[in-house]
Amino acid sequence: MPRAKGGFKTKRRRKKVLALAKGFYSARSRLFRIATEAVDTALRHAYADRKKKKREFRSLWIIRINAAARAQGLTYGRFISGLKKSGIGLDRKVLADMAINDPQGFGKLVDTAKQKLAS
Repeated sequence: MPRAKGGFKTKRRRKKVLALAKGFYSARSRLFRIATEAVDTALRHAYADRKKKKREFRSLWIIRINAAARAQGLTYGRFISGLKKSGIGLDRKVLADMAINDPQGFGKLVDTAKQKLAS
């Protein structure tokens, strides 16, 4: 059986991997076998970190909302509970943005939540 040399498809596949490894350090960007492992790891981390980014941002928003709500005399949990009872369906991203950029509007939301919790 004749030896199968690396043909067009093999060259294309290797070029694709090395293109993905562009910018990696040393052999990780130059040698196919090492670059393959580096690219596989990088793609795995990229996939996982896209999910992690969402968790981290939600955590940041909660911290910001909690700080702003406590400045108004209400804890985060009670504030969210009051908003749900009053039927205000703003998500945490919007609430965190309001807490920073529109403190007066956020204050009105806190007052609404307090009224619903009191009744």
